[in-house]
Amino acid sequence: MSLLHLNRPTTKLNLDNPDRAELYRELFPYTKISRIAFDDIFLMPRPADPMFITDTTFRDGQQARPPYTVKQIETIFELMHKLGGMSGLIRASEFFMYSDKDRRAIEACRAKGYKFPEVTGWIRAHKDDLKIAKDMEFREVGMLTSVSDYHLYLKLGLDREKAMRNYLEVIEQALEWGISPRCHFEDITRADIHGFCLPFAERLMELSKESGLPVKIRLCDTMGYGVPYPGATLPRSVPRIVRAFTDEAGVPGKWLEWHGHNDFHKTLVNGVTAWLYGCGGVNGTLLGFGERTGNTPIEALIIEYISLTGEDDMANTQIISQIGEYFETELAYSIPDNYPFVGKDFNATSAGIHVDGLAKNEEIYNIFDTKKILNRAVPIIITDKSGRAGVAYWINHYLKVPADKAVSKKHPAVGKIYDRIMLAYEQGRNTSFSNKEMIKLVKRYLPELFASDFDHLKNVANDLAAHLIVRLAEDCEIHLGKDNQVCLKEFAEEYPFIQYLYLTDAKGKLIAAEITDETNKHKYAELAPGYDFSNRSWFIQPMATGQLHITDLYSSVFTSKLILTVSAAVTDENDNITGVIGADIQLEQLLKRQGELDDDLHPGELY
Repeated sequence: MSLLHLNRPTTKLNLDNPDRAELYRELFPYTKISRIAFDDIFLMPRPADPMFITDTTFRDGQQARPPYTVKQIETIFELMHKLGGMSGLIRASEFFMYSDKDRRAIEACRAKGYKFPEVTGWIRAHKDDLKIAKDMEFREVGMLTSVSDYHLYLKLGLDREKAMRNYLEVIEQALEWGISPRCHFEDITRADIHGFCLPFAERLMELSKESGLPVKIRLCDTMGYGVPYPGATLPRSVPRIVRAFTDEAGVPGKWLEWHGHNDFHKTLVNGVTAWLYGCGGVNGTLLGFGERTGNTPIEALIIEYISLTGEDDMANTQIISQIGEYFETELAYSIPDNYPFVGKDFNATSAGIHVDGLAKNEEIYNIFDTKKILNRAVPIIITDKSGRAGVAYWINHYLKVPADKAVSKKHPAVGKIYDRIMLAYEQGRNTSFSNKEMIKLVKRYLPELFASDFDHLKNVANDLAAHLIVRLAEDCEIHLGKDNQVCLKEFAEEYPFIQYLYLTDAKGKLIAAEITDETNKHKYAELAPGYDFSNRSWFIQPMATGQLHITDLYSSVFTSKLILTVSAAVTDENDNITGVIGADIQLEQLLKRQGELDDDLHPGELY
């Protein structure tokens, strides 16, 4: 181990315990904008080694948006692993553990078996909470240990001595149980660094030495007051805070994390500054979600890490685009179009002359090879300066038109779209065309590039129908020779949009059927038990493959309604196919109950 910059504390740090809270009113006047003080002390950067990222998307990040479902947490965790967990760059991810849903999410992520991000917990500094962490077999747990007098005196009603005693009680218990504590020094940028924080940190290092377990410290800039400026004073200076902990309290940089908030638009620069002055970890969230103004965006930290180290292989940056798409499509979150790295237009140009430049060499107008690094082509914004080339470029890029179907600026429809755009500007328009407006124009003149609403409805219907037939097989446990009619009847009553529900044997002969609408029963008179369905595709396919089968939409011969047929193989205890169960489902009625069915057929995704 190198001894360079290994500075050990030379003096004993003493706890100050004033009767009144130290609120630093000269810096935080409250009725005015907070002040930044400077002196003549400048520190040289000393980058942490290693530098890494930790995640709080499922803890702090969930305090700024509707809760994620267990399935969503599992998917996002997997994306995070692919982004930077495989290399260990994204070192850990923290979770709440109080509700049943929290615990199921933890188990789902643990079950993936990833080394990184390590699943860690978060609790209040109470022994009851610590017991939950022990029962869930956590190796590392974050604890809320507020450090500013704003929190101690004004919120908790404690003085510093009493607060430290309370914290140490829980921390000592954690170490006794073999749990490594991560102490969250909440509101560090309004705290008395030398009078409370460093004596507390020094005691934590003593406990770590006694127990043989790491005791980590997260420096939480709760209100975003931290500043990166050389010469700024404590408690607001990020460099001075980090260096105080490493050099005066003897905290190893690899046990320190910076957790910033974006109240003053400094969350990224403060996090990177913490890295540069010796703090090993920077804590963030995907897309910067976090309470109030948010946390440091992990995707930004990934790019900055590579900029600082040149270690391109530490992250799969193309996953950043996948994360953005997931948040928009699956979580219905509208990412601002110009949001860095994931916004649709973050590196877009609006000038037609730029489009020609892009065609010749995109490096002229692009920050880096976004196709290679983020798997996204360069977008453009449509204005009166875009030209026909710009319109064609927008269509091919935004709609992801395959190369063999790409439209050129000479396409007649492109000319019509361009003419409509220019007409708008001739009539006084002075704003760019939004993506929604462009989609509307392209749908009008190039409808063949879009899947129809009808295609979308078919996809929805297919998904719902597939889940229905699986539910039927599970609920009824249909086996030939049992009383099947009762089960079919009960199922059809629950889902009346099923026009006709039926069960055949392995030869295609009808065994039992249920018609939901009494007025239609006479129309099915010819389909008596024993009727031969062996030549129907809905029978042939499940018998041949054992797989679910869904037909295209068609008009029912019996009712003239638009329907689809879904069918599945029926098996015995040895998984031998003994027949087929099928259902004719009315499209219109199915779609009317779509929301209700989503809740009914996907109950696990509600929590």
